[in-house]
This record gives sequence, C-alpha cells and structure tokens, in this order.
Amino acid sequence: MRASGVLMPVSSIPSEFGIGCFSREAYDFVDQLAAAGQRYWQILPMGPTGYGDSPYQSCSTFAGNPYFIDLKTLIEDGLLTQEECESCDWGGSPCYVDYEKVYQSRFLLLRKAYDRTDLRGNREYKEFVRQQGHWLWDYALFMAIKDARGGKSWTEWPKELQNHQSHSVEQARTELKDEINFYCFQQYLFSVQWMKLKAYANEKGVYVIGDVPIYVAPDSSDAWANPELFQFDENYSPRAVAGCPPDAFSATGQLWGNPLYDWRKHKEEGYLWWTRRMIRCMEFYDVVRIDHFRGFDEYYSIPYGDKTAEKGHWEKGPGLELFHVLNSRIESLRVIAEDLGFLTESVFKMVRESGYPGMKVLQFAFDESESSCYLPYKYEKNCVVYTGTHDNETTKGWLAGLNSHDSSFVRAYTDCDGKTPEECVWGLIRAAQASVADLCVIPVQDYLCLGNEARMNTPSTLGDNWKWRLAKGQITEELLKRIRSLTALYGRL
Repeated sequence: MRASGVLMPVSSIPSEFGIGCFSREAYDFVDQLAAAGQRYWQILPMGPTGYGDSPYQSCSTFAGNPYFIDLKTLIEDGLLTQEECESCDWGGSPCYVDYEKVYQSRFLLLRKAYDRTDLRGNREYKEFVRQQGHWLWDYALFMAIKDARGGKSWTEWPKELQNHQSHSVEQARTELKDEINFYCFQQYLFSVQWMKLKAYANEKGVYVIGDVPIYVAPDSSDAWANPELFQFDENYSPRAVAGCPPDAFSATGQLWGNPLYDWRKHKEEGYLWWTRRMIRCMEFYDVVRIDHFRGFDEYYSIPYGDKTAEKGHWEKGPGLELFHVLNSRIESLRVIAEDLGFLTESVFKMVRESGYPGMKVLQFAFDESESSCYLPYKYEKNCVVYTGTHDNETTKGWLAGLNSHDSSFVRAYTDCDGKTPEECVWGLIRAAQASVADLCVIPVQDYLCLGNEARMNTPSTLGDNWKWRLAKGQITEELLKRIRSLTALYGRL
C-alpha cells in the first residue's frame, strides 16, 4: 500500500523545557500528521544519550532517554511544581537544544519527583520492573556505578567493577540501591508516557518508525553486562572495533569505535540477546529501520587502537540466519533495511531475500554519471524513498552547494529551471512522492524549506549535532493542506 510520512526526532518537538518530549506538543504534532494525510512518523533512536549527545551512541539499547519524560505530566501528578521547572536554566534558544543545561536541570527535577513518589504500592511499576528485569536492573546498576565513579567509562573503573559477575558489583548493588531504583523509576515514566503517546498516534492512523543502530556504544550497560557477546579480550578491551573503509568521501575511512559482536557466541545462545532487543523495539515502534544493514552480511573490522579505518578488513556476519530466527519468534516484526553506501552483490542478495524494503535517498541521485541507482525511475516498489536523512544536509542546503552540472541536472529532472530554491525543494519532494516507492518519508526540515541551520547531524563531527528544534507555530495550516494535497495527488493518502 502506498503511503507517506515525516521524519522528525522527538528531541525536535517544540516544548517548554529545553528539549522535545512526550508533551502536549507531541500530541499536537501527531494531529498535524493525521491532518496532512501522513501515515508514518519516523524518529531517531530514543536511548539515553551521553558524551556527544548522539542517539546512535546510547548507554543502553533497551532503555529510553529520560530527557523525553514530560515534566508537565509530573506537575499534573503533583510530583513537581511549575515554579520548580521554570526556575531551571534550559538554555538560550527555543530552536536549539542546550544539552548541558538540559542535563544539569532535568535529573535534579526527576530526582525530586522520585523522592515524592511512593513506589511500594504501585502495582504498574512493579509489573514493569518484573517484565523488563532482564535488562533493567543491569542498566540501572551500570548508571548508578557510573555516577558514583564521576561519570567515567566502565573501562576506566577498578578491575573488580569491570567484572559484572564480581563480588564488588554485588556489593555495589546493595550500597547503591536507592540510585538503582531512581534509574528504574525514570524508565518506568519513560515507558508509560511513550506508550500513551504511541497509542494516541495509532488511534489517529499514524504509525511510528523507530531507528535501531546495529551496534551498541562502547560505554554501555549492554557491553558491560554481556562482555561475552562482544569481541573483548580478558581485560575487557576490544580486539577490534567497527567502522567503514576509505571511500570517495573519506580518504581514511570512518572509525566508529563500537565493539564488534562475537557472532559465534550469539549463535550458540540462539540469538537470545537480539531476540530480546527486537521484542523491546516492537513494543515501542510499529516498524523499525535497522541502521547499517550490510553489517549483518559482512562487517568491517578495524584493529583496536588504530587512529584511522585504513587497516580494517571485512568479516562475515550472521546473514539472514539471524532474521529467520527473529521472524520465527516475533510475529509483528516489520523492518526497513538501511542499505545505503557501497554495497556488494551479497548484500543486494541478502536484502532481496529478506523481503525488507531498502532505502533510496534523492540527494544521492544526481551526480555526473547521471545513472545513479537512486534516480526515481530506477526504483522498485518495495523501497522507502527520502529526500535526505538525518545525516544529510537539508535539501535546500544541499542544493546551494551543488556544482553547476549537478545543479542543472537536478533542476532539469524536477522541471525547476529558473525557479527559486524553495520551489526546487518542493520539486524534489514531488519527485519522491510521485515515485513507485511504496513509502515516501520527508524530513520536516524539507517541508519547511529550511537551510543547513536546521541540519540534524554532520557525521564525524562533534559539538553542533542533534540540536535543531521546531519552533512553535512553524507548521501552519497552509503547509498541512499543501502536504495533504500532494499526498493525495500521488495516491499516498
């Protein structure tokens, strides 16, 4: 069935206290999606963020980001006051997230809410802890120890605390009981509020596309609590780490630094960790986009300690065996395969045989060869088309930086010769909507024709990423009508 949707992170929702969250404005955004005839809301990973603020480097692949907990709801529940929330410094701009200010303010407020909550008689909380205990207790303990060690990475903890099975860790579990319960409380609030928002979206006919990073962060409870599932040595140092080889965009490749999976061990355990991970994802989302899908066919292994990705090599991954197992255990599993970048024939074969739709990005289509596989006339129906992703420039910003050939090619293809940059952005949106792709997803920045001041992420950089926020009132009734009209015109309503 043809459909369309909008890509916008939760963090970008306009809200009162420094960062987008599960507030009234999130429900308003769902209403806007429904009014515009959009069937999908695609978001970025919702895990807790740390250094660098990247949702792709979370300290837990199972947990939710406490930043997204709506403080207004806690005020209504009598756990906080409006004055307490307003007295915090949330940063100087409503259009950008100041993560340092959010970090300094939000946990103080959540701690006050925790101290005022009686969890002993809360049956829903106890049931949540029981159901999620297989990851929740390790995550909460990990965060409590991390706080007690001044925020240091677990690889810098004393040896006896690095060992998840040690007596010292069990002792910490007792000594840090209150902090552990505080982190469990945060996850309970996150889960209750998100599931309520997701249910509201589903009732409106809007379904959520979540985003699943293939790898876990080095400094994560996943790696600390399950070292046997990763390529670590006896001192918990990675033998090799993840990344991408050198290419036309980077002469030295990309050194991500994530620990690599020990796929042999995962297979021996019947892919239990991955099963639990994807069950958790399908509780939160209706569809999941799995990042770097080619890594399941082959993954790039870089010797630990190397400063670049130049000396890495390819290793064989689990292939479709993993997904055969997941599909046999998770009836509702719906996947979008992020199959961008340089792909081999074995990757194409894996994606075809999986039946999962791959991705097409229009910003990759217009090069001097004029024969890119991302040109709309080359699509098959079973794919998802985007003008750009969170890692790209906004389409308006991208257009401004094209060389003369590529700019002329884009404008000729979209019949935008002599037209304004904004009209050319809409020409590309039209090309995506008109394509045969079953699903079309447009970043909200492109519908708003914003420049690179609204860019979400510039890969391999730190400091200015993941900050952009929608301003209140920026999405107008006129814009919603235009989106709906285009959606109807191309059979996606």
